[in-house]
Amino acid sequence: MEKRNEIYNQIGQKIKKYRKEKKLTQVDLAEKLDISISYLSKIEAKNCRKSFSLDLLVNIAETLEIDIKDFFD
Repeated sequence: MEKRNEIYNQIGQKIKKYRKEKKLTQVDLAEKLDISISYLSKIEAKNCRKSFSLDLLVNIAETLEIDIKDFFD
């Protein structure tokens, strides 16, 4: 379970990085994804304990105009 949390944490940090590179706020990205700001905030938190679906990750990648594999590099 610890490894899984570490993976979610790493992906959450990359989401935050790419969001900031695109000069989007959490509000902007959450609205584009049709999710709550608090949910996005939990995903991006350094101690991310919030799981999220592959479907959401694909939507995030498309919205940020990046390749989904970039979350795993």
